[in-house]
Parts: sequence; C-alpha cells; structure tokens
Amino acid sequence: MQIYDSVQKNKRDFKPQEEGKVSLYVCGPTVYDDAHLGHAKSALVFDLLTRVLRANGYEVTYARNITDIDDKIIKKAHEQNKSIKEITDFYTLAFHKEMDALGVSRPDIEPKATESLTAMTQMIQKLIDTKHAYLTDEGDVYFDTASDVDYLSLSKRVQNEEERQERVESSTLKKNAADFALWKSVKDGSLTYDSPFGAGRPGWHLECSAMIEKHLAKPNAAFAVDIHGGGADLLFPHHENEAAQTRCSSNHALANYWMHNGFVNIDGEKMSKSLGNSFFLKDALKEYDGEVLRFYLLSTHYRSNFNFNTEDLTASKKRLDKIYRLKKRLFGMAESHEPTAFKAELLKALSDDLNVSATLALIDEMITKTNETLDTSGKHKELKQGTMANLAYIEELLGFGVKNPFEYFLFGMDEATKEKIDALIIKRNEAKKAKDFESSDKLRDEILAFGVSIMDTPNGTFWEKI
Repeated sequence: MQIYDSVQKNKRDFKPQEEGKVSLYVCGPTVYDDAHLGHAKSALVFDLLTRVLRANGYEVTYARNITDIDDKIIKKAHEQNKSIKEITDFYTLAFHKEMDALGVSRPDIEPKATESLTAMTQMIQKLIDTKHAYLTDEGDVYFDTASDVDYLSLSKRVQNEEERQERVESSTLKKNAADFALWKSVKDGSLTYDSPFGAGRPGWHLECSAMIEKHLAKPNAAFAVDIHGGGADLLFPHHENEAAQTRCSSNHALANYWMHNGFVNIDGEKMSKSLGNSFFLKDALKEYDGEVLRFYLLSTHYRSNFNFNTEDLTASKKRLDKIYRLKKRLFGMAESHEPTAFKAELLKALSDDLNVSATLALIDEMITKTNETLDTSGKHKELKQGTMANLAYIEELLGFGVKNPFEYFLFGMDEATKEKIDALIIKRNEAKKAKDFESSDKLRDEILAFGVSIMDTPNGTFWEKI
C-alpha cells in the first residue's frame, strides 16, 4: 500500500510502526454549528482509508475528536440563551446523524476536549519545564516557537525573521509574534476551567496533541500515530503547531504519515461562510440520498480540490444508478464473498493512495461486461455468483450499493404517492392478465405521469423514480 505524504510531498510505501496494526487520528468538528460539505469530504476520505487499510489486513485504531471547547461555542450558547452542553450535544448528535446518512462508520475512539483537560495541562507543564513554553503575568501560557528548531518543518513555510526575533517590552505579552496560546486566561466571567496556571481555557492546537498522547501514543514509539489526517486548510497553523507541541513535550514525533484532503468549492468558488456559500450537509441531504452524496464526494481523488455543482452531481448519480440496476437484475440471489480477480484489482487500485479514478473505471467495466454477458446468456450461474461477490465487495470497501435496489430509486417520494402507484401497478397487471390491453395502456400512461419508469420482469413489475 502507498500513501502520499503531505509533508514529504511524495508517495511512500506504507509501513506501520507495529506490524499489522495502524493508528490513525483525524481532526474532527468543532460542534457549534451544522456540518458543511467540507466536513463531509474529510469524513468520507478517512472512512474510505480505514476501509482500505482493514481490507489489506491491518488492525486499525481510528480516532476522530470532537472539539467541544471553543469561543464560537460560548458565543452561540450566549446568543441562544442555552448552556454550553446543550449546544455541543445538539450539534454532536446532528453530526453523527448526518455521517450515518453518508454511510460513514463511527471512529473507534471519539475523544472530547472536555474529557481531556488533565492531559492538556500535563502537556503544558512539560513544555514549561523544558523551556518550550512560558507563563505570562496575565495567566496566559504560550508556546515559544523560537525554542523549537524544527518549527515550520511541517508546512515548509518561511517565517519572517523579524517575527522570530521580535521582543515586546511587557512580559505579559508574547515573546514572538508567531508564539501561540496553550492556555488562555479568562477574566470576562465566561466559561473557565481550573488549571495549575489559573482559570482559563486551552488553546485549540493543544487539544489534538493532548488527546493523541492520551489515547494513541505509546511511550517508546518513534511516532505518536502512524497517520494523521485532516483538511488541507489545517496544515498550517493547526497541524504545524500540533507537531511542535508533541515533539517538544515527548520523545517522539507526532505522525509518520500526513494526509490532507483538498478543499470543497461551490460552483468554482471556495466554500466560505463569509461568502454565504457554505453548503450545509443537512440541506444537501434533503435533496439527495446520502449514498448519492457519498459517491459524488468520493468520485474525485481526495487530494484534489472538489468543485460541488448540481450538474456533476446528477452525472455522478447516473454512474451510481448502474450499480443499483445490476443489483436489481440479480435481486434475490444470495450474497457471495468468494475471491474474484475484480476484487483483487479493486483493492490494488485503492491501495495506490486511494486511486478512486482507477477504482470507478474498474467498476464501470465490470458492470458493462456483466450486463452484456447476461443479455446474451442470462442464466450463467457462475457469472451471477461472481457478480454478487463483486457487488458485496464494493459495498464493503467503498460503501456503494448498500441499499435495497428498489427503495434506492424512490428517494424523495412520499408514502401516499408510492401507495397510489403500487395500486395502479396492481390494476395494470390485472388488465394485462385479462388481455384488456386498452385499459393496460391507459393505466401505464397514468403511472408514467408520476415521473416514474416501469419495468416488466419475470419476477414482477417494478417501477422507479426518474
């Protein structure tokens, strides 16, 4: 298996620290608002990575945090006259429901910042003891970037020399412009936590480093985790600062491999709340089946920036429809998990840094060839069993095709309309059986007026929303 390392800027053979076992940490949401398409993209990418790692035989421990300490959360609670917990519980639950709709498996570990305060203060104390952090008279604790010779080695940024050497007169302020907060004193009467440094709140960058040390790092390992992932926007300053905190407070580096997914654009414009185009996931799920969104958001390589637009989404859905049409054709056959050449090729493609283009091309080819063979000799039992094995593997590895093929095509249609169509189908079948073709044709036209198509098969009449 090969993974593109965002820091080394090349693909590397993947070799975990402990044979057969992989530790993966991904930065999760700050739960003060609804999840947007950027959250969805990142969650889907690392869900896919986890599936591929496990398919390659690795035992994976996947952690994705919940940031439930943040100034934005406090502001939202104040605006809505609610408690902090009410806000964080509400948006955490909403996030989980939306991830479930996308078919994203829950991580093995989902630590919360509020549950990791002791780990944070312990890390801060280590940094103070080793002269990598300093406490100001105002009660703030800052990381001293000048003390870390490897600072900026992750993002390869060039820091202005004046920024590195700047000194301020007051000891209550930062030594260097680039220094970042590990602990922020709070004196405005808002939410605080107790610490050896005084009442306050932890810095955002600190939270992930502390949670990784608490849940994943092993004392004698060279790296705290095998893989650290997140969106490209997190490389600097968040991941840069995480890495600095970890190496300066422990005897290991933070991660051996760094993976970053690209940005999500809305119709060619970078997604941003300031632009008013932050497409909330909950709104997309009202219009599209979660699996359609999953297929679409995973249809381009994870490192590429993704341009979300309805035209491409519609084209992507048609590609997913082909999987479900084949499932319909084989409906009723028992699932098979026997080895096939297709399954081996699929895993090989995804093991090449999640090469989704090659993967989808393999799926398209398999579907086309299978349909052609079934058209000419539809009773090949071995072919059908092999195809069922292939479809089951696509479900397992990619999360595509997991629904009932008939229900999949009815997304967005209300139950009353479904019942009307089903009743008309029964009447049409009765008319056909009685050879009353005039009534049968009229009933067909009445059914088609609902915006559906009809399929008469040896197993009965089926219909689907167009």
